[in-house]
Amino acid sequence: MNVLWVFAHPEPRSLGGALRDDAIRALEHEGHSVAQSDLYAMEWDPVVGAADYGHDPQERFRVGPVSAAALERGTVSEDVRAEQEKLKSADALVVQFPLWWYSVPAILKGWFDRVFLKDFAYGIEDPQHPGRTLRYGDGNLAGRRALVVTTAGGRAPALGPRGLNGDIAELLFPLLHGTLFYVGMEVLPPVVVPGANRVSGGEFRAAAAELRERVLSIPTGTPLAYRTQNGGAYDDDLVLRDRHAPGRAGLGVHLQDPDDVS
Repeated sequence: MNVLWVFAHPEPRSLGGALRDDAIRALEHEGHSVAQSDLYAMEWDPVVGAADYGHDPQERFRVGPVSAAALERGTVSEDVRAEQEKLKSADALVVQFPLWWYSVPAILKGWFDRVFLKDFAYGIEDPQHPGRTLRYGDGNLAGRRALVVTTAGGRAPALGPRGLNGDIAELLFPLLHGTLFYVGMEVLPPVVVPGANRVSGGEFRAAAAELRERVLSIPTGTPLAYRTQNGGAYDDDLVLRDRHAPGRAGLGVHLQDPDDVS
């Protein structure tokens, strides 16, 4: 298995850094290949700009079509092309970060903004559904698996369904569903390490063991059962049909029920 590990933490000696190093050793010990993108160490530029695409700054900068045209011409900036090549070579993507202000660090958001370009990660026309694109379970990056690993300051109960910090499944929904599943990846349940600022030695060993087990089981783990866009569950306005999750609303309806086959 070829793994791309994208790491977004400014301190390699952090809890996250220690967990990453331990998990990568386990992967390599089992014969897997791991490429890394340590965004802070790389001094990754998170800002989308016309220069990424060789675009004339005097002309209007429409990010989607301009980046797609640059991709076709081969004029995308070298750092972005390098990350796209890593992705194309990967069977699995691991995205690791500390949960900051209910989201990913800005540098990681900028990695997605600059790397997941139109006609590379999204915007692919669906020949079976005119007017739609291949997304939410399909697309150019389909066939790859994705695992999110995050450390959070809040304790586990506060990240539960009734916790003050909000349900972690909903906090991560924009990344899991709106980014990774959107571009066609099979998204595995995330690894969440709560109480990250107060982890004891025993808690670290337990978290490291869990992460080792989860990364080694990437090829066989059961992904989150998100409903695909074009599998029949949604109407022409992309609204979930009444026969699915009747009487319910919210983010959870986009996960299939155990007895729901679509």
